[in-house]
Amino acid sequence: MLEATPSDGVHLVTGTAGFIGFHLAERLLQDGRRVVGVDNVNDYYDPSLKEARLQRLGNHRGFVNHRIGLQDRDALMAVFDDCKPSAVMNLAAQAGVRYSLENPQAYIDSNIVGFANILEACRKHEVGHLVYASSSSVYGLNTKMPFSVGDTVDHPISLYAASKKSNELMAHTYSHLYGIPTTGLRFFTVYGPWGRPDMALFLFTRAILAGEPIKVFNNGQMRRDFTYVDDIVEGVIRVTDRPARSDPNWSSGHPHPASSSAPYRLQNIGNNNPVELMHLIAVLEDALGKKAKKEMLPIQPGDVLATYADIDPLIADVGFKPETSIEDGVAKFVEWYRGYYGG
Repeated sequence: MLEATPSDGVHLVTGTAGFIGFHLAERLLQDGRRVVGVDNVNDYYDPSLKEARLQRLGNHRGFVNHRIGLQDRDALMAVFDDCKPSAVMNLAAQAGVRYSLENPQAYIDSNIVGFANILEACRKHEVGHLVYASSSSVYGLNTKMPFSVGDTVDHPISLYAASKKSNELMAHTYSHLYGIPTTGLRFFTVYGPWGRPDMALFLFTRAILAGEPIKVFNNGQMRRDFTYVDDIVEGVIRVTDRPARSDPNWSSGHPHPASSSAPYRLQNIGNNNPVELMHLIAVLEDALGKKAKKEMLPIQPGDVLATYADIDPLIADVGFKPETSIEDGVAKFVEWYRGYYGG
């Protein structure tokens, strides 16, 4: 395979109507890079929000979004044939831990079948680097903190998490067999403007402004490594511009889970600063200038008690550490929410 220079060619971004994919595509376009998008604009949550994101991306010259699902192998291959991407950033997936308990087939179709199609398209087009979204959910029943990419992740507690772990295994196979550089990024509780309406910060904001109670699971005894979306995007771009390489120190006798003799890497991207759920609520109350009514509930199936990212390998590899505080990030989200929805 030729030496990859991902920053010089076309960036194919999947999930461009989604929360992180939209922010990533917009940043790449602002930086003057060539971006082709893929998103089927499904109705997992409000399609009008997705359409608004795409409309905003459409204001950038040259951007085009292909409305196809990753499961449509022929259509996806046609997009690759047309744009010949040097880098692929796969942010498309069926998201949501709790929804995976209700509709598991959606996760098989999008996260397994769809990802297999991405891998095949990358193989046939000799893509210089495939960067894909994994998740902190893969840590499952692990309790050693902070979560490290050197830890084994063999005990997922949701099908969503299992599908993301499967993506990591599938990517390694293609890196080993075909020399495709692949990097999986385990995102930790991403939030910010244009966020997903099914996530806690969005749900809390909507309920508090409407004077309705917020649902506080596990009686608030949960911690999350909330990571602002701009920090996630910066990390994704830096990783993309540094294609995964074979680890010369990797040993088959003592295999490290996050690297390989193949051009394969795994990285955490998190704020490295877990926040208690009740503190998040207090910060949100301050930003909104309104107190929340709380409905205290037990933990939900598939939820983990805490997440906390060890990001030392990310800092060592690409020289980046997320810096946005929860206070600044929540304030920016509230400013966007009020501007978009009113209230």
